[in-house]
Amino acid sequence: MLKKTLLAAAALLALAGGAAAQDIKEFRVGILGGENEADRLRNYACLADHLKEAFGFEKVSLFPAADYDGVIQGLLGGTLDFAELGASGYAGTVIKDPKAVTPILTTQQTDGSTGYYSIGLALKSSGIKTINDAKGKKLGYADPDSTSGYLVPLTQIPKTTGMPNDKFFASTQFNGGHENNLLAAYDGKVDVAVDDSSGLGDFKDGFTSGTFRKEVDKGAVDPNKLVEVWRSPLIPNGPLVVRNALGTEWQAKLTDFFLKLPTTDAKCFSAIEGGDFKGYVKVSPDFYNAIIDVRRAAIGG
Repeated sequence: MLKKTLLAAAALLALAGGAAAQDIKEFRVGILGGENEADRLRNYACLADHLKEAFGFEKVSLFPAADYDGVIQGLLGGTLDFAELGASGYAGTVIKDPKAVTPILTTQQTDGSTGYYSIGLALKSSGIKTINDAKGKKLGYADPDSTSGYLVPLTQIPKTTGMPNDKFFASTQFNGGHENNLLAAYDGKVDVAVDDSSGLGDFKDGFTSGTFRKEVDKGAVDPNKLVEVWRSPLIPNGPLVVRNALGTEWQAKLTDFFLKLPTTDAKCFSAIEGGDFKGYVKVSPDFYNAIIDVRRAAIGG
């Protein structure tokens, strides 16, 4: 009798959870910081419209955080429901709370791969042709929670130079995100800036995707004035994550929605991802184990 009662109670809780999952009036989307806020809001506006129409939300709120940590804290604190994180940002979230979010999808490059690169860019006029030429120069990082803009250059550049970055370079500094970091190199404020890039296609186009591509498309930088001086090993593309408190039903619904987005609105997909991608593919937490291990060892949560 007790077993039946417990089973009945469990069934009622499951039904209540299902009902709650259907009753989201406001869906809150976090947008990573570091790039121009007006551009981010404009690029994500179409996504907000599609989410509202597809799921009947009364409101879809977009939160362009000032930095990466703003989105991470929003997911951890329950003030955000969904975001696209970099691999290191996801690792930081998981290290702080393994039960906070679930990765559902990641982007797929035009060649079918699910990875990208950190690249070092310098002004051609600087005379820097390789990262070894930048000894005693100034290195620009993007954001402390960026994978390609901090974690990977921090741990991988020394494998080329043979020295920790704070010993090899005269100085290093954070420039408040990828856009600001690239512009810092372009304006001569740093000698080398590390940036996210697909590494595919033509350099003169800014490659197929990444911040370099975005800035070339906007006319903010002339690629003919820049040179690639370093490239990392392949990095896992960052995940689209859903706050676990929403439940598995919403994870499944959002997975289906985003898998269809490149077909239902290719222009919107391109706007939110910034560049030329093939689409989204499903991803599991295990895909990021190596990044979690590197982050835990190098900088922690």
